[in-house]
Parts: sequence; structure tokens; C-alpha cells
Amino acid sequence: MNDARSEQADALISELKRERAGQLTIFLGAAPGVGKTYAMLNRARELKRRGIDVVVGIVETHGRSETAALLEGLEVVPRAKVPYRGRTLEEMDLDALLARRPALALVDELAHSNAPGSRHERRWQDVAELLEAGIDVYTTINIQHLESLNDIVHRITGIRVSETVPDSVFDRLRDVILIDLPPRELIERLHQGKVYVPEQAAQALQAYFSPSNLAALRELAMQTAADRVDSDLRESQAARGLPGMSLRRRVIVAVDGHGQSEYLVRVARRLAERRDAPWTAVTVRGGRMPDDDTQIELDRAFAIARRLGGDTAVLHGANIVDALLDYAARSGATAIVLGRTRERPIARMFNRTLTQQIIQRGAHYEITIVSTPEERARARRALKRIGGRISGSDVGIAAIAAGCATGLGGLLERFAGLEDLSMVFIVAVVLVASRTRMTAAVIAATLCFLAYNFFFIEPRLTFFISARQGLVTVLLFLIAALAAGRLASRLRTQVLALRAANAHATALQQLGRRLASAADLGQVVGAGREAFRRALGVEMIVQLDGSPVAGNAEPDLLDKDRAAADWCRQH
Repeated sequence: MNDARSEQADALISELKRERAGQLTIFLGAAPGVGKTYAMLNRARELKRRGIDVVVGIVETHGRSETAALLEGLEVVPRAKVPYRGRTLEEMDLDALLARRPALALVDELAHSNAPGSRHERRWQDVAELLEAGIDVYTTINIQHLESLNDIVHRITGIRVSETVPDSVFDRLRDVILIDLPPRELIERLHQGKVYVPEQAAQALQAYFSPSNLAALRELAMQTAADRVDSDLRESQAARGLPGMSLRRRVIVAVDGHGQSEYLVRVARRLAERRDAPWTAVTVRGGRMPDDDTQIELDRAFAIARRLGGDTAVLHGANIVDALLDYAARSGATAIVLGRTRERPIARMFNRTLTQQIIQRGAHYEITIVSTPEERARARRALKRIGGRISGSDVGIAAIAAGCATGLGGLLERFAGLEDLSMVFIVAVVLVASRTRMTAAVIAATLCFLAYNFFFIEPRLTFFISARQGLVTVLLFLIAALAAGRLASRLRTQVLALRAANAHATALQQLGRRLASAADLGQVVGAGREAFRRALGVEMIVQLDGSPVAGNAEPDLLDKDRAAADWCRQH
């Protein structure tokens, strides 16, 4: 609760600070020539017609006649003359603009470096001073000039951009307006000489303005604009004391260091990639520090997450569910990935497992429960054992159920005055049957029958039944308990069988897709080997005419295995 109030207070303070200062609007583009300055001037002319005091601080037309035409009718502050090494450079006259104090100033090319001797080294610093003076600013920038994207842009284009703007400038935004132009249209503008002169255009087309570069930069600009809108929405919701809401999909994966963390991280990465969503791997740390093995696994999982492009976070809280859902709300997550944990049967019986609590309390999230291959193999073995030998856990669960039913029956008889308590014991048997297997249900029915007879049938505290009516009652109870337990157990078996059939159908579908895309015999063999490994947990070697097929692992067979394989091939 205190965290929520603190977050609301921070959001309100941030909003008040922005209200007191000037408002910043950025016209964002993927590359030069998409029309940022043109769109800014068009918007400014419309505001001037509405009576807004608009002044041009500096606008670079780059010789484009249609852009220069939009300056007509707008007041332009004369540029300052800055002497530099025997030349005179022109820059925006910041002092004149501050003295003029318009309602809205137009300042083109936010990432521009000012001439040496200017008050500020960079133009974005000039804009910051205008905002502090309470003047609204319209400005333009290309996505490659954003500081946090410098390395990404370098990987895309092979060009290291030196003029960058810190991301903190975006924290002062009122609006970001994305000026989008498909790569083909921008390339056509280059050919027409509307961006650069012909010599520069030809060089640009071979380097920075290649179709692949423009497509990647365009996607980057769209993501940045969407992130900004999403951040503004969550901050506005926080200022109003409302739970965080996100327009973009975000994925978080919870890991605990108990054997499946790395697998979960990889699953979450694939899930986030399909949704084109950012993702974060988190772990919840309570009062105790994890042991060495757990910490090693968590460190390894976090390293994999960062290498795959995700973020990581360590949460602190006594209650895992509270900490996880609170972080999901604050980060604007839309999907949560969890591993299937090994909970106690009693916890499953009363819906108190971690996954059950998150599903109940996080119904507005997309929740994915992941089983590792080892867990799926264990579940298949458990399915085969249903109805098998009696185990200690079966007896323990049945005894606990019978004991709870006896205690509850005693309380109901004493304080509620109920005489027929058979349904209490039948419900206990049904619960055991629906959560475990038939063996435990039969044991529970037997123990409940004995407890009901011993504690609630006259004469009490003995297994002797004096009246014929009492004998009929306990026999009917035993029959009803066994029948109910059998039905509940059969239903559970059918559910497990349905899950196994679904897994089998999914495996066949995946195998079919891989076989359809196989280009040679080696890929066919590889698809078959992978299907066998997932389904049976064994490695497979395919031989034709006694020789291993390409795509096999190197055969490493014992003599008896090789003899068995030869016999199978010959017969």
C-alpha cells in the first residue's frame, strides 16, 4: 500500500513539474527526408491561424522549396552570427528568442551541435532553457540520434552517430508525433532529389538509405513512439491512483532456481519474440538468502536472459504471489510465465499452490504455465502408475482426509446438532479421489468408514454395530463413498489422458511441419530423432543398408545393441 502511494505521489510531482515548465513536442522520424520539418511547419501554421503566438527560432529547409514556402507568414527570429576560425557561422539566437518570449517556438534539428563559442554546446540544451522559461517548443529529431539507441543503430547501419540526444529529454515530452514514410516512398524522394542533391543521394542509397536499413529504422521509430505513449499512459494512471495499464504487450517470467530456470527463460524469450514484446526475468527473494546451488542457477538464468535481450529484476517480499503481481502491475506486464512447481498434495487440494493463487488473483493477465521435458516425462510415468501399488503418500493423504472429516463431524454434531454426518465423510473421499488417484480414494473410503463407525454409530468408540439400521447405514455409506471416489478418480484419469492425447497431437503436428519443410533425407532423420527424443526420452539412430544416415549422431552402440539392430533390420 505504501509503495502504491509513493508511486502515485512521484507521478503527481512529475506531472506538476511538467505543467509549470514549457511543453515539448517532438516530431520523430526514421531518417532524413520523411517530412518532419514539413509536418512541424504545417502544424505551426494551423496554430497561428487559431491565434497562437508562434515564432520560428531556427528551421533548416535544406534547399527544399516546398518546406521554405511554409515559412511565409511566420515570424522568424534572425540568426546569431558566431565567428569561428575566420568564418562566420549562423546559429539560433537563444537570447533574442527568450526576450521575444512567444507561446510556441519552432526549433529544428534537436540533435544539432552548436558552433564553438555558443552558450550551449548542443541545441537540445537550448531547448531545455526555453522550456525552463515556460516557452512551448516544437522540434524534430531522427531516431538514430537517441542516445540509448546508438549501439542498435550502429549495428543496423554500420554508421556510428556522433550527435546524440540523452533520453532524459524525452522525459519532458508532452507529445511525440511519428512522421512515417514507407521505405519505397523515401527512396523515390531520394531519386527525385527532394532529400539530397543527386551526388549525395546516389551515395546515400548505397549506404545508409538501403531498403533493409530504412525498414529497420522505421520499426525502431515505431517502437520508440509506442513505448513513449505506453509510459505516459501508465504514469497518468499512477497519478490518478489507478492500477497500471499497458498498451503494449510485456512478458515477465518468474524463476526460482529449483531446476527449471534456464528452460523457463528460453520459453519466455520465444513467447515474447512471437508477441514482439519486451520481457523480464524476475525472482522473488524473501527473508532468507538462497543456497549456493540455487544462486548459481539463478545467476546462470539471468545471464542467459540478458544475452537473449531480456531484462532482469530481483524482487523482495515475504509473499511470492504479492511481490510478483505487484511488480507485474507496476511494470505494465500483460503476460506472466511460470513453471509448474512441485507442491504438496494438501496445497493442491485447497487451491493454495503458487500457480493456483496467481491464476485466481491475476485473472486479467495472460498466464502461461510451463512444464519442463522432465516434468512431462514424470507426468507420463505417473499416468501409467494410476491404480498401481499403494504408496506412503496415498496412506498419508487418506489418513489426513479421514482425520479432518472426523474432526469436522464432531464439531458439527456438537455445535450444529447434526445427526447424519455421512456426507461429511463422503465429501472427504471425493476430494481425495479428485486430487490424487483411485488407490488413495479406496484407502480414504475405508478409513472414513471405520472412523464413521467408531465415533458416530452407536455404541460409540467400538466397531460393534448393535442395531440393524446402523449396519445398513454404514454399509450404504461405504458403497456410496467407494462409488463417489471411483467416479471422481475416473474423471481425473480422463483429464490426464486428454492432456496426454493433446501432447501427442501437438508432437505429431510439430513433426509434420518439420517433415514438410525437410529438404533432404538428413533433415527427415533429424526430425524423426527429435520427435522420439521428446516423446520417449531416448536417442534414436537410423541406419539404411547398415550405414548411418546423415543427420544422425555418431553411433556409440554396445555389441548386444548392434546385434539387436541388425536382427531387426534383417527381419
